[in-house]
Amino acid sequence: MLTLAIDTSEARGSVAVLREAVAVSCRQHADDSDYSEWLLPAVDRALAEAKAKIELLQLLAVSTGPGSFTGLRVGLTTVKAWAEVYGKPVVGVSRLEALARSPKTTRPLVASCYDAQRGQLFGALYRTCQNHLEKVCDELVASPEEFVQMVDREAASERITWISLDPQLIRDLELLHRRIAAGDALLPASPELAPVIGKIAEERAREGNFSDPLGLDANYVRRSDAEIFWKGPSSVR
Repeated sequence: MLTLAIDTSEARGSVAVLREAVAVSCRQHADDSDYSEWLLPAVDRALAEAKAKIELLQLLAVSTGPGSFTGLRVGLTTVKAWAEVYGKPVVGVSRLEALARSPKTTRPLVASCYDAQRGQLFGALYRTCQNHLEKVCDELVASPEEFVQMVDREAASERITWISLDPQLIRDLELLHRRIAAGDALLPASPELAPVIGKIAEERAREGNFSDPLGLDANYVRRSDAEIFWKGPSSVR
């Protein structure tokens, strides 16, 4: 299977081309350029490095967030357009799930998180089940303290692998120190998540679990700044 995977969830995005779940090329968004300027040239370079053409792709994989409103819209709109023009199937993948899949762990639970700005982070908790993950609770946006407390309540005495793009946001919390002393682990993650997103998408495609390109949407978790300023902060959830 030849797959193009796109992650424009936030500034640390990436694109990758995979053959049978193995990344053969990957480009990371490593500057301040807008995704509207960066994405198409990056895809062209990734395809060229993989000696592939977009017409030959068998699957399009895209991150559905959570993350930046503008970034996610660019990635999703591009994939939807290609799906229509080239008739390619699409699979949307949660970035938090991809992050949780990136470490190798024998612990029963994996908590993934990264910076959501405004003193908050995006986070989720998963249970490891053979070769896949099961979501324990819905993805959320919360302060680092609230996220660690929520995961601690859900996990109780079960051990957790904590995986984060921004481990500094939680590493100094006393509750996490106690959990690590009892057997948890805190691991930093690579921001190049497009290869993992592509691998998850291929697994789902082989099971026949595709996304409807027309109905595919981002999971923003929280409202945009524009909505907050328009409706007022009192309505924030």
